[in-house]
This record gives sequence, structure tokens and C-alpha cells, in this order.
Amino acid sequence: MLKLNVNNETARLRAVVLGTAKSNGPVPKAEDTYDPKSLQHIKAGTYPKEADMVKEMEAVARVFEKYHVTVFRPEIIEDYNQIFSRDIAFVIDNKFIKANILPDRDREYEAIKHVVSQIPQEDVIVLPEACHIEGGDVMPWNDYIFIGTYSGADYSSYITARTNTQAVEAIRELFPNKVVKSFELRKSNTDPKENALHLDCCFQPIGKDKAIIHKNGFLIEEEYQWLVDFFGKDKVFEITKEEMYQMNSNIFSISEDVIISEKNFTRLNTWLREQGFTVEEVPYAEIAKQEGLLRCSTLPLIRD
Repeated sequence: MLKLNVNNETARLRAVVLGTAKSNGPVPKAEDTYDPKSLQHIKAGTYPKEADMVKEMEAVARVFEKYHVTVFRPEIIEDYNQIFSRDIAFVIDNKFIKANILPDRDREYEAIKHVVSQIPQEDVIVLPEACHIEGGDVMPWNDYIFIGTYSGADYSSYITARTNTQAVEAIRELFPNKVVKSFELRKSNTDPKENALHLDCCFQPIGKDKAIIHKNGFLIEEEYQWLVDFFGKDKVFEITKEEMYQMNSNIFSISEDVIISEKNFTRLNTWLREQGFTVEEVPYAEIAKQEGLLRCSTLPLIRD
């Protein structure tokens, strides 16, 4: 049996589900995309090739191996995108919560049944149908759970709006001992530079007390300001609109001092090293074209 434990984003990782780019399927039709960045690359003819994405994910698998992390992979579904395992479920404390994702993606959850079957069934939680939520919006941070959401009346018109108010309330009820803090995110179906698909596309805590953040990803300035004050201005790395578009906040922590990052994130990686982090650089620029990066393609199960 798997003894799940995730209290924050940075404690030492012991077990993780890493997505897969194998048998990723043909380039999607423009009308079948879920986010503006994929759409942009389909139109430009620069949508990533499967072989390149497989290579990128194997580079991450090697880093996990180096740090003796147990890695689970989804079962391969023919011609199906299974890269972003963070979307399909998430762990808080010892609870495994199935994300209510876009209905087209339910098969991705089926492909990790071999993992779910190793979790005590009373710890596997399926939220009511009205609760829309994806793992990229959910960040446990010790006594807090940070959640990205969009509560506008036009929620249903945004395919990029992935977590609703009902889900925030459901998480609040599940974890009465935690402070659940939600943040309204900026959404756009057409402009990837004006769209924070998930909270981890514009914010992520790192180390013990630091964070990466992009101001424009937040709809409400006070909520952005709350985070800056919470961590302290001198401990926050502010990324630009271009860096958010390249997914600079979507790196992944193996521990409080080891971070996997994209090799082209020069400004960020330099700052991280100045702060004393060990930065394991991997190529991930092709996968980033689908508006997801390292955090999106990992689902942590056990952290110390």
C-alpha cells in the first residue's frame, strides 16, 4: 500500500506519477484545443513532435532516478495526450483527490488505476460533479491550501477556467484544519500571454519561504499583494509576462533545496542558484508549447 503524504510543495519527494508523451497522437485540430498556447502553435505549424517530448520527459525521469524517487507512469493509451498528470488528481496530507477535469480527459485517470489501487480506498476522494477542479490550481503549503479559481459569471464561456467556487468550498470542508485561500486568475481563450491556465502558471512556492510570482496572472491586485506580503518582497522572484508565457513559475521541487527547471530559464535559474538552490536543468521547451511544464506533468504522492 502507498502511504500518501503531501503537506507542501517542497518537502523531500519520495514518490511521484510522471506523465508520458508516448503515443501522444496526431496534432490536434484547432477546435479541439484546451488552451490558447497550443492553438497558437497548431496555427503556426510549430506544435511539438512526440519524439522530442518523449526525450524531454525522459530527462526528468533521469533526474528523479538520480535522487532515488519512486516514479510511476500512466499506462499508455494509444494516440492520447497523457503528459499532464497534475491535472487528473492531487494529494493533500494523506488524501488522494480525483480532479473533476474536462470530461474529454477522463481516460487519463483510468490510466493511473494501477497507482490508485495501491491507496487505501477511504483515502481516495471523488468530489461532487458540480465541483470543477484541476491539480494545477491546488497548492498545499503547510497550514494553508492555495487554490486558483475563476468565479466570474462567464465561467462557462472559458475553456481555460478550470476550478470553480464550488470546488474551493468542497476542499474547505474536507480540510477544516487548514486555511483555504483562493485567488482569482486572469483567463483568456485566445491570448496565452493574458491567460493563467492554473495557479502554478503564475505562482509557486519554493524552498522554505520563497516564491515565484507573476502579477498579471492575478485578477485582483489585493490577492497578488497578499502573497507578496505573505512571503516577503525580498523573497519573491517576479517574472515578466514573457517569462510567464514560457512557464517560468512551473518548475518542480524535489526538496527544499533541489529544483528541476527548464534550461532556457536563464534569469530564474541564475537567481535560484544565488539563493543557494541546486538547479537540475532539463530541456522542456517543446512540452511548454502546450501551456504546461514541469509541475504540470508531475503528481507527487509522497513527500517527507
